[in-house]
Amino acid sequence: MQKKVIKKGRIYWPGKEIKKNAWVNSDKIYSKADKNPIKFWEDCAKELEWKIKWKKSYKEKIPFFKWFIGGKINICYNAIDRHLKNKSDKTALIWIPEPVNEKPIKITYKELHKQVCKTANLLKKFKVKKGDVVSIYLPMIPEVVIFMLACARIGAIHSVVFSAFSSDALKTRIKDNKAKLLITADGYYRKDKQEDLKKKIREAIKKTSIKNTIFVKRFDKRAKLNKKEFWYDEELKQVKEECLAKAFDSETPLFLLYTSGTTGKPKGIVHETGGYAVQAYKSTQLNFNIHDDDVMWCTADVGWVTGHTYMCYGPLLNGSTSIIYEGMINFPNPGRCWKIVQEHKVSVFYTAPTAIRMFKLWGEKWPEKYNLKSLKILGTVGEPIDYSTWEWYFKHIGHKKCPVIDTWWQTETGATLINSLPGIGPFIPSVSGKSFPGTKHTIMNEQGKLIKKGEGYLVQLSPFAPGMLRTIWKNKKAYKEKYWIFNNKLKQFYITGDAAEIDKKGYIRILGRTDDVMKVAGHRISTAEMEDAIINHKSISEAAVVSKPDKIKGEVPIAFVKSNQKINENEIIKLVVDKIGPIARPSEIYFVNDLPKTRSGKIMRRVLKTLLKNEELGELSTLVNPESVEEIKNAINSKKI
Repeated sequence: MQKKVIKKGRIYWPGKEIKKNAWVNSDKIYSKADKNPIKFWEDCAKELEWKIKWKKSYKEKIPFFKWFIGGKINICYNAIDRHLKNKSDKTALIWIPEPVNEKPIKITYKELHKQVCKTANLLKKFKVKKGDVVSIYLPMIPEVVIFMLACARIGAIHSVVFSAFSSDALKTRIKDNKAKLLITADGYYRKDKQEDLKKKIREAIKKTSIKNTIFVKRFDKRAKLNKKEFWYDEELKQVKEECLAKAFDSETPLFLLYTSGTTGKPKGIVHETGGYAVQAYKSTQLNFNIHDDDVMWCTADVGWVTGHTYMCYGPLLNGSTSIIYEGMINFPNPGRCWKIVQEHKVSVFYTAPTAIRMFKLWGEKWPEKYNLKSLKILGTVGEPIDYSTWEWYFKHIGHKKCPVIDTWWQTETGATLINSLPGIGPFIPSVSGKSFPGTKHTIMNEQGKLIKKGEGYLVQLSPFAPGMLRTIWKNKKAYKEKYWIFNNKLKQFYITGDAAEIDKKGYIRILGRTDDVMKVAGHRISTAEMEDAIINHKSISEAAVVSKPDKIKGEVPIAFVKSNQKINENEIIKLVVDKIGPIARPSEIYFVNDLPKTRSGKIMRRVLKTLLKNEELGELSTLVNPESVEEIKNAINSKKI
């Protein structure tokens, strides 16, 4: 029998069967795209439908750049309407509710088109127009995709907020973008329990720009609403079914997505329409080898960019089928994921290393209960994946026949930018691969020089990928300072904030963050945002949050707190959960008399990380209070006993 994946030493390569079915199977695509990256993206853009073709492909005046200038396009039209002629009865979305007694719902492209058009008309009824921000605070239900597409259809900007975030986190984002309408639900299911959203929402919108709230009904009982709250299903009955998808300028903002930064305030990342559509479309096609009969399951919540690009836009732009699952991956047991794969013949499975480590912990007995032969491509996202986790995924989920595509990208990049392509390879455990065709990444050392081999700061070179962020919402200054390096007049780089190493063949291994942002279960959490939440306690004068490696989540947050009186740990945990959400819950809390600082007053988080790892501290002469180090070391050791 022909092998689908061939192992040579510690490296894996696609077999003849995979290469035969792949969209691209020759590494010539890289050299061709390198010679003329702008033409590469032009050719990709021609595969979508444009109302008006662009006059100029690319223009830059760093830190700003534009793609497909003068071109007009509607991403919703390309995701739905253009498939209606040949795929109207094809399933676009499969929604799987968490409760096992509820049946999955399949939505065809024709049905999705009707629902999106009606929803777009509903937005118009609520006075939403081009350029207005619509805040979407929905769980993983079909309506989250429907509202995103409805916004795109009429030129409104959607701002999706993770539904497990706190009311404070939602309020912060609404205050920043001045959204006039909030789309939400009465709740959702988690481990068979009803999570009520109404109280959180009503608290979040107080003293904000929100004029009205639309509720999607998820529970059987219809709750009482106030005069500025409306039921989605009832309002939908009052609007027409037809809504023209108007074409917009390529650089028209499509969505805002907030990401943690090194300040306490999340940043509103702005993605434009045309470039994002092209990159979402092509990266989905090439990375996951999407064909007409494929079913893609990206397990990420839509509140993160992964859900935007590879649960919503990417699969639909390719005319394929996308799965939306409402609940926990281990409910009612750790076999739930594999049951879904078997029942819906999932061919592409895209998840985070944190989830894979959980699967590994639960044991291979669970995937062995189910038929996973439909799987063709496995993907990982959100954080670097270690060798043993990669091998387990390849062996026990892919049965040694599926390429594992280890993707690197960010909220800011909009789509994947570094990985191996399934028809080309190689697939190297713990190594992401090469830059996606048409893009170029390299390493910059401490002296600001580009190096062809070794470790340093991961940077992206011009021309910049079309799906990249264009700015930070209402803050061009922060955008310039955070993401761009001007290294003399000739060198201008996008700085990713990640450390990486590159070998002589151009293969890139991601080493982790270089700034004060941690990756907890694949989710970016700002240490500054956590510290800001903790210091809200009246008895706490200072706080420092750092990350610590974790076998399951990759990293977990650890808090060091300076207080003038005794505090219960649960008070601090509640502050963080209320301000940010459960994902940011500190794994450990240490109460200290002082934090290690430099003479300028900067807290030395490097020292705290080193103490947690029980490694050699190195030079401490810059500290103004070196005695604090021994005290913290004793606190850590006493907690371990």
